[in-house]
Amino acid sequence: MRMRAIVKISYEKANLSTIHEMRELILPEIESGVILDRSEDEIATNIRSYTLAYKEGELVGFTALHIHTTDLAEVRSLIVKDGIRGQKIGENLVKKALEEASSLGIQRVLSLTYKQAFFERLGFVEIPKESLPEHKIWADCIKCKHFPICNEVSLIKTL
Repeated sequence: MRMRAIVKISYEKANLSTIHEMRELILPEIESGVILDRSEDEIATNIRSYTLAYKEGELVGFTALHIHTTDLAEVRSLIVKDGIRGQKIGENLVKKALEEASSLGIQRVLSLTYKQAFFERLGFVEIPKESLPEHKIWADCIKCKHFPICNEVSLIKTL
């Protein structure tokens, strides 16, 4: 019987030296319109919100916890490298973001996504898009190539 090697996924906070690598990972998703393009400067401004996933020293995923108000944050920019999805990396990234939100005293975490079932498995429930904070629409959604005709789903989780 062959023993299967267990490959550990490590999770860590991003730093400025990882920005180029992060942008390389999300480029295909930006081109397809699944993830919003964020400039290196925008990523740098929000660098403390990102958590990265590494497999054998290679960046294989990340997400950001973006704080909107004193009780509302958002899981955004969730990406796992194509070809290794289905290994709970995305789930673990979201769980780490939720843990961080809870430690900050955040009461609700939202997501705007095409992957509704994924977030529902993690306890998020669908909400009307009209309930999104107005500044979310004008800060992020307006930059999307699908705006204003958007078929993303809004979900929220209460902590």
